[in-house]
Amino acid sequence: MLQRPTSAADLPASIPVFPLSGALLLPFAQRPLNIFEPRYLDMVDQALRSDRLIGLIQPEDTSEESPRGRTPLQRIGCIGRITHFEESGEARYFIILEGISRFEILSEQKVMTPFRQCTISAERFASDFEREFGSEDVDRDRFIKMMRDYADFANIDMNWDEINKTGIADLVNFCCMVSPYGAADKQALLEAGSLERRAETLIAMAEYEMARGGSTGAPVLQ
Repeated sequence: MLQRPTSAADLPASIPVFPLSGALLLPFAQRPLNIFEPRYLDMVDQALRSDRLIGLIQPEDTSEESPRGRTPLQRIGCIGRITHFEESGEARYFIILEGISRFEILSEQKVMTPFRQCTISAERFASDFEREFGSEDVDRDRFIKMMRDYADFANIDMNWDEINKTGIADLVNFCCMVSPYGAADKQALLEAGSLERRAETLIAMAEYEMARGGSTGAPVLQ
């Protein structure tokens, strides 16, 4: 697949899935990944030979980064398309996934591949294919204020000229992806019913963190 899917109808009925605790991918955002486990090297190889699509999803049990076997998965993940690929040493790949759309798992397939594959649907998330969908409902000034307050709190340098030129949908999704919160919080951000809800959820998380951490210092934003 040489072009980015533009609707749920462009997506395959099944995709390989990459269970990864604490990992968040959102539509139109980019996530770099270092791939080194043999099962996921095989997964990337297969994706590159076909449609370049991989489903990033969290396991329910986040005590392991990427558990083996058919451990239960969250119901909602995000499809990513490999937009960059390079070998980075022996038996190691570096890839960049661009978020396409959220998806829900309908069933897991019984396959012989070392990686898991699932039958999925993205019909519920048709708006994910529109980059600025819901932007008009987000209070941009309130969101930027949160970003400024958090930058001061965590001693983060930000390129405000670039931020001021960036659409609010991209800002919200980028900030959610780089936020330092745990797996459950990341899943809540992924499953937010609207861009406005996602923005307000992140603002609430940041305000709570700043209120709790103001006297003890801020964590590093990762």
